[in-house]
Amino acid sequence: MTTKGPGADLGRSGRLIADITASGRGALVGFLHVGYPDVATSLLAVEALCSQERSGDDQRPGVDLVEVGLPYSDPMMDGVTVQRAGTKALARGVRTRDAFAAVEAVAATGTQAVVMTYWNLIEQYGPDSFARDLAAAGGSGAITPDLTPDEATAWIAATDAHGLDRIFLVSPSSTDERIAATVAACRGWVYATAVMGVTGVRSQASAAGPALVRRIRRADPTAMVGVGLGVSNGAQARDVTTYADAVIVGSALVRTLLAAEDDGRPDDLSGLRAVVADLAAGVRASTSVVS
Repeated sequence: MTTKGPGADLGRSGRLIADITASGRGALVGFLHVGYPDVATSLLAVEALCSQERSGDDQRPGVDLVEVGLPYSDPMMDGVTVQRAGTKALARGVRTRDAFAAVEAVAATGTQAVVMTYWNLIEQYGPDSFARDLAAAGGSGAITPDLTPDEATAWIAATDAHGLDRIFLVSPSSTDERIAATVAACRGWVYATAVMGVTGVRSQASAAGPALVRRIRRADPTAMVGVGLGVSNGAQARDVTTYADAVIVGSALVRTLLAAEDDGRPDDLSGLRAVVADLAAGVRASTSVVS
């Protein structure tokens, strides 16, 4: 596992992940769009990520950190599953401010939340205003998949002003120089996209993940690293947390909500809860995070 040195700025979400890895397992990060299948149900869904229904006297755990996705009209990095849910949410009238309501719903459970959004939505809202309202809602920070640090002057200033984490992405195609610059600009943790291309469930987790994490570790041995794209079950999640600090799951969760709506039961969260339970059990079966 990795630990930041004294005085290092992990931010809220980075400190959470560091504390979890120090306990001997990796962290579980779950993504859902706000607004799908509608705003009210999406708020219940993000709450369902955080804790599971009681079984007898036992409260089954949920995810450790929630990614609240903000739907966008040109989601160039989203796969078919996430695009389908996001497109429906937009058609049904979701707005940027609804993401703050989702963050508030997550924070009320005692779980941390970050927003994942394309930069254009922050730019339209106003970087400082977005950061201000996200912080006021109880959010820990934001993931900006299409924003690079060298174009993030306004966002860096806004997140500094409001004490938010900023999570940038690196991929297997990133140069060593780009990885070093991105890691240095992050506060909280680094989002490592372990497969090339768009998001989506895959039968096997990407073999590129360990190599990419090693490159990030070379740039900064103390960085907290979350690996995303392709994980669909607890066994895969456990495998990822043997080399990364956190595993990020999105499409596998979104798919359960799409299936429920297709079956005429858009408010049925039982499928979502089942996948979360499997993922949570998977990461808790891991015994250590290795560099």
